[in-house]
Amino acid sequence: METGTPANPRYPRRVRWLHWLMAAIILGMLTVGFTMVHLIDDKVPIKFDWLYPYHKSFGMLVLLLVLVRLAVRRSARLPGLPRSLPPWERRMAKVAHVALYTLMILVPLMGYSLSSSFTQSDGVYFFGVNLPELLPKNDARFAVFDWLHAILAYTLLALIILHVLGALKHRFVDREKDADVLARML
Repeated sequence: METGTPANPRYPRRVRWLHWLMAAIILGMLTVGFTMVHLIDDKVPIKFDWLYPYHKSFGMLVLLLVLVRLAVRRSARLPGLPRSLPPWERRMAKVAHVALYTLMILVPLMGYSLSSSFTQSDGVYFFGVNLPELLPKNDARFAVFDWLHAILAYTLLALIILHVLGALKHRFVDREKDADVLARML
């Protein structure tokens, strides 16, 4: 395991790699998702030819990667939170991480559910492979899944913003060297 400085050990390479890979994919997914729902259906063919299918594919990839990430975290030696953090920040960090992982699972599951239940959907694809639709077609359920997918995605975005702001605060504002949690993930 890479240790970094004794006061501020780094996360193992595979944990850091998965973190940044998923960060890039999720931020791309949020951007594409926001863009595609605001495009006019019959004016922009790329919406249904490219954006929706790849949004679904990358959504399923996020779901798979978060499961891999949880398994990797379970088997890796992870550094503890910095001792210099006040107790309330330590609690908030733990709550935020649990919420982030929960949302990284729920958002793709709601996307899968909405796509699977929508009567006009052509299915859920994983980079060209048609995945089984496990839910019956039902537009009333689709509306609920669609709403949940959007609300949870915006909640995920808000938590990501807080996560980034927290990391930047610890890097540039806090006086204690070991509070720089960003250095552990670089």
